[in-house]
Amino acid sequence: MSGKQYIPANDAQFITWAENMAEIAAERYEEWSVSPPDDIIGNTLTDFKAKYAKFMNPNRGKIDTLEKNEARKVAEKACRTYVQGFLARNPKIADVDRERMGITVYDTIPTSVGNPVGLVTATVKYPNEGALELSIKHVEGSPFDARANYGVKIRYGVFAVGEAAATDVNQLADSLFTRKKKELFTFDRKDRQKTACFCLRYENSKGQAGQWGGVVSAIIP
Repeated sequence: MSGKQYIPANDAQFITWAENMAEIAAERYEEWSVSPPDDIIGNTLTDFKAKYAKFMNPNRGKIDTLEKNEARKVAEKACRTYVQGFLARNPKIADVDRERMGITVYDTIPTSVGNPVGLVTATVKYPNEGALELSIKHVEGSPFDARANYGVKIRYGVFAVGEAAATDVNQLADSLFTRKKKELFTFDRKDRQKTACFCLRYENSKGQAGQWGGVVSAIIP
């Protein structure tokens, strides 16, 4: 459960959750070195329960609904303030107590990041004169790991009219790293009609590299 999803959306379930959380915290707050929950939650929850009882009356009016909704917002804000301020990252609170209170249990075990896998390529679009836009795409059929394939390194270069375009990544001197799905390259007027070449590979958050894909080339408009 994420940090914002532990509070139930249903009003009745919210009351049950809040009362349970507050009861457990009231028993342990001194051990956890935090303020008692009644200091922050008590009155707001009591008011909401009263407004909710009126709302549940078959003869309720619009004002009862509005008052219930407003009281819910206040009570929920108070509960969230208490949890986030005193309980959420408190190292004295064991996971079993977090589970009992129905609040977030954080995963503190680091997830290892593997080497990038699979191949990445790009298709070229021509947005305007002197510009090329790469639409970066995973090569279908090759393996993919969203965590390991953190971003993409692009090597690129420009080759004169009549000059043979690059066929190997080692012929490309310039480079950049991106996490975007599209990357725009703009060129000087003198480079128009020359050939721009690009080669891409995945890299993980540690800078470890995957395999280079094939060279992609296009005429600079």
